[in-house]
Amino acid sequence: MSEHPTGPTARSDEGSHAIRSPQNFAAGLSLVALMVFALWAGRDLDQGTLRAMGAGMLPRAIAVLIGLCGAALVAVSFVKDGDPLERWHLRGPFFVCLGILAFAFTIRSVGLAVAGPLVAIVSGVASPETRLRELLAFALVVTAFCIGLFRYVLNLPLPVLIIPPGVLPGLPAGLYL
Repeated sequence: MSEHPTGPTARSDEGSHAIRSPQNFAAGLSLVALMVFALWAGRDLDQGTLRAMGAGMLPRAIAVLIGLCGAALVAVSFVKDGDPLERWHLRGPFFVCLGILAFAFTIRSVGLAVAGPLVAIVSGVASPETRLRELLAFALVVTAFCIGLFRYVLNLPLPVLIIPPGVLPGLPAGLYL
């Protein structure tokens, strides 16, 4: 009879792997890499002081907090047993990135009334469990909320709807609401 247990909970003593939780290790490294990228991307922003905060203070603080969480995950991955790395699914990240790009390319040309639902619908396709009717309702409610918040409550000069010249007869060229 074997002295070593077998099965999914058994650990092999051969080579004694230092990383006991590969999923936490990979997630921690990803967060540290995100911190490094954010610090690099915001390097030209003025940090300012606590009395006069600059544009770079909040992004840097959030980046450092994300990096600390990543470092904690990496440290825990050496101490506590955890899940192995699983197969990566690309559908979610692909459609979320596509939604962000769709928003970036349409917000200034057609306005938030079109770009808002577009980003919600394209990003919503990221989940295979999405139902079109629920997604459309969500897109319209969130877009109405964003228009109310950014345009009317915060009074930001955000284009809500841009009608290009010649689309509707009798309207001035390039109606901007």
